[in-house]
Amino acid sequence: MLIEFYVKNFRSIRDEALFSMVKGSGVELEASNVLHVVDAPATINPLLRSGAIYGSNAAGKTNLLRAMAALQGLVLGSHQRGPNEPLPVTPYLLNSSSRNQPSEFEIHFIVDKVRYQYGITADHHRIHEEWLYAFPKGKAQKWFQRESESKGQASHIKYSDYLKGEKELWERVTRPNASLLATAAQLNSEQLTPIYNWFANNLKIAVGKQSWNQQPLVTISLLEQQQQKKVLQFMQAADFAISDLSLKEMDGDHINTITRNMPPPLRDMLTSQLAGSKSVQILTQHQTDDGNRVEMDLSDESDGTQKMFCYAGPWMDTLANGYVMVIDELHDNLHPLLVQYLVEMFHNPELNRHGAQLIFTTHETSILNQNLFRRDQVWFCEREQDQSTRIYPLSDFAVRKGTENIERGYLSGRYGALPFLNAITEEFGQTHGA
Repeated sequence: MLIEFYVKNFRSIRDEALFSMVKGSGVELEASNVLHVVDAPATINPLLRSGAIYGSNAAGKTNLLRAMAALQGLVLGSHQRGPNEPLPVTPYLLNSSSRNQPSEFEIHFIVDKVRYQYGITADHHRIHEEWLYAFPKGKAQKWFQRESESKGQASHIKYSDYLKGEKELWERVTRPNASLLATAAQLNSEQLTPIYNWFANNLKIAVGKQSWNQQPLVTISLLEQQQQKKVLQFMQAADFAISDLSLKEMDGDHINTITRNMPPPLRDMLTSQLAGSKSVQILTQHQTDDGNRVEMDLSDESDGTQKMFCYAGPWMDTLANGYVMVIDELHDNLHPLLVQYLVEMFHNPELNRHGAQLIFTTHETSILNQNLFRRDQVWFCEREQDQSTRIYPLSDFAVRKGTENIERGYLSGRYGALPFLNAITEEFGQTHGA
């Protein structure tokens, strides 16, 4: 489970920004929208099942999620990264001081009912600092603190007696552009491996169109396991008129048909990549008025249908295993009621029995209401005059519980985080009239 995430000096986020999934003081929607960590060895505050992030285009919503992905990449990419390979870090470039400083990331999360606090500061070339605290009994235990020399590449690591293992070996083989956490996990640290695995298996981040390239594979895997019924129920519950789903293995002739009209370099590349691998065609079936069924390729379905197919596997996988799902622009190609349907699955204690959480950005304001969200679940990103990003929750405002129309308040500018439409309109009018 995710508790909080901090980021500083990353892309448009110049000053320290906090995103929190900790429940606030309100009692509204507690039975559906709040998670309680039971039987933990130390008291852990209740957490939220979802968090929605709003803001204008270019305000920094996606950069907040990119920051989470950057921290995940700093950990997971460590053992694959070459000695001189750059790190996935970009500082705030519009300030002369910030652009020469490292970016800072810190995340608080729960693994096996124990709270951890892990952080990294890094620039494009190396990791400057790295730290890990554990709270097995509520009191902080500093497991390690890594600091790099201001000049040169050497790191100094201080360990505590709470952390066991081959510490001298970890320190000796950890490269400047690799995380100690990942290095120790690769060397079979019994205590650090579950933490590394949380980044690898429990934190699911989809930011940007390329990140969705792998998402259909989760749904396809369910179909290959003969779990069409589960996927079909997911689609039909969202009111898609699909009567069945199936996979058809593509042979060489089928692949040649698809690639026939492609430019030769692209055709040759795809043919080479597909050689020796199994390729499948996803087929949907629809009921006809005479009682028969018509088979269609998924690519012939609407963008919304294809998007829901992509979501089906990850959604069911996340809910079944208690993962953290982070998605950019959840509303894209989806009707507002479908967006609400997807969010409500996380709010349903019967479906979400294992503490799964959903964090997403959206422009869909029709779901911005107190029947779906608590005030502490709604966050805003605003672009300041100096083009930096400010992140803040709706709970910072005095919102009349249960009665205030949050959507109307947001669109009227009460909470900020809106585009500067007046300035654009005035400038356009002056130019047009010249």
